[in-house]
Amino acid sequence: MKSFRRHAASVNAGSMADIAFLLLIFFLVTTTISADKGILRQLPSICDTEDCIADITERNLLRISMNAKQQIMIEDDIVKLSDVKTLVEAFIDNNGNNICAYCEGAQSSDSSDHPKKAVISLSHDALTKYDLFISVQDEITQAYYNLRMRYAKQVFSKTPEALTKEELNEVQKAFPFIVSEIMVERPN
Repeated sequence: MKSFRRHAASVNAGSMADIAFLLLIFFLVTTTISADKGILRQLPSICDTEDCIADITERNLLRISMNAKQQIMIEDDIVKLSDVKTLVEAFIDNNGNNICAYCEGAQSSDSSDHPKKAVISLSHDALTKYDLFISVQDEITQAYYNLRMRYAKQVFSKTPEALTKEELNEVQKAFPFIVSEIMVERPN
């Protein structure tokens, strides 16, 4: 009797590598890679003058801090996030020495002498949530934007978006964005 030998079935795997490669290419091409979002801030240039190390009078310094309990404090008073913009605007636009022709402030003895001398000092605890930190920065930026927009409308009768480069520089010099961020010390 004849014995029949069965041959084991085999699959041609040569084209499997090609298929896997084509699938890899397909998924790489069709996948969208989300771009990380960040804060649009221009870092200050390195200061070569003595102005960077000059003492700032207490009156021209507005301290804003955030603690681990997610509370915002301006000069040790707890405030709401919605109040930050108003308080920053009032501080910067104070006209304490009464020489600012474009300022409309209350001339309080507790706030800044001039917008060019006003410094916002921003500090936070290591446990402050990132969302709160960004929200406070947004409120500070909005305060400066409002003051600059008012100045642009008064002086040039234009919105900031319609200004020429020279006019925009003048507006930025009238209300310079001076924010100091204090380094966070983390507990060991």
